[in-house]
Amino acid sequence: MTILITQISIILIAQQQDASILSAITGPVLVMGSIGLLLGLGLAFAAKKFAVPKDPRVEAILDVLPSANCGGCGYPGCGAFAIAVVEGNTPVSGCTAASSTVNSQIAKIMGTVAEEKEKVIASILCNGGKSAVDAFNYNGPADCVSKSMVMGGQKVCTYGCLGSGDCIAVCPFDAMVMGDNGVPLIDSEKCVACGKCIEACPRNIIILWPASRKVVVACSSKDKGGFARKACSVACIGCRKCVKVCPVDAIVMDGFLAVINPDKCINCGLCASECPTGAIIDGIPVRPKAFIDSSCIGCTLCTRVCPTDAIEGSVKEKHTVIADKCIGCGQCVEKCPKNSIKMMGGVLSQQ
Repeated sequence: MTILITQISIILIAQQQDASILSAITGPVLVMGSIGLLLGLGLAFAAKKFAVPKDPRVEAILDVLPSANCGGCGYPGCGAFAIAVVEGNTPVSGCTAASSTVNSQIAKIMGTVAEEKEKVIASILCNGGKSAVDAFNYNGPADCVSKSMVMGGQKVCTYGCLGSGDCIAVCPFDAMVMGDNGVPLIDSEKCVACGKCIEACPRNIIILWPASRKVVVACSSKDKGGFARKACSVACIGCRKCVKVCPVDAIVMDGFLAVINPDKCINCGLCASECPTGAIIDGIPVRPKAFIDSSCIGCTLCTRVCPTDAIEGSVKEKHTVIADKCIGCGQCVEKCPKNSIKMMGGVLSQQ
């Protein structure tokens, strides 16, 4: 009997302890749950009370954007760009991946007119590749950054392309492929000037260049002519022949390197034909020739702008073009008030 009473007492004590433990657990849980509920209700109220109305134009702009999210506009993504346009912090034509049609649609949403801008594309200021001499055999990670960290790269020229295609790997538009000579080629139709390749290049030899300017100095070497020529057979050697032959003073020397001013360049190609090493690339294989029709009134404006004196004729008489002198620059076409001059027979290549 005594044993039974003892067992009952033990059970009662255990039940009381369990109840105390349960109470100790559930009490704080209920308190914290209540606090969480109150905070949640407070946040919900604040979100509704202080919500900033979303401008419907943002969604409208997002609907017409190409959704590349490349960052070429200077913003982290298309959403941020759309907001910036609506807030007036960036122009409607600020998207580098957008076509003129898309820009017009964005301008219509904003009730304005899209500013016409010239298309720019990436351009690699090197054409060395396999023409550049190797200083040593490189065995290591196959990327340009790693190569550049080993004695400045495996090439004797410390300015040229290292040829591993880091720029190709980061291009979000498949606008770059490796060329046969070991230097990437750029598809001007696909390139949107987002700048990803520029950031990836450890040599800083990729720039944005007007797509309409087909003549480029494809070299970045600052070395003296003799050393540059030994390091790469197609290097600029600072001979200044291009400077002397340019009819519009569009070329200047940066030390031993020729540099073209795209704002002055008229695509005449005389510099490329004069360059002894082929450092200047001419993207126009066959240049057109100017032709003057019978509507010419002999105003002589064309003769004044022709850089090679390829147009002849007297005042108030029809002028003619000397084909052997015409370089196809088109300056006369832009100046003719009667649209009497046409460029004929040329082919423009893709850079």
